[in-house]
Amino acid sequence: MELLKERCEPKEKCLEPLPESEVKRLSEEVPEWKVRDGHLQREFKFAGFPEAMEFVNEVARMAREQDHHPDIYISYSKVVLTFFTHKANALTKNDFIMAAKINALK
Repeated sequence: MELLKERCEPKEKCLEPLPESEVKRLSEEVPEWKVRDGHLQREFKFAGFPEAMEFVNEVARMAREQDHHPDIYISYSKVVLTFFTHKANALTKNDFIMAAKINALK
């Protein structure tokens, strides 16, 4: 998977919104993730709250390293991650890079 090898671009460089054709192409590399209302989203299920929190902490560590952060919703054994580059007001390649890296955690 090519996205997994990449690193997120600094915020100043990733402001170019992806054209719909590129969103579709990159979505094929992270098929577990869905584009909903212009946001990239995936739901994860866990045995319980401790496992969900371990996962969220790993995602947070990775997000800090890559300087690209998801919106996180936690409900006991369920975690929903949503990516959207707010500065670009659209999806950017960074969103897909993070999705691929998070897939490698689970």
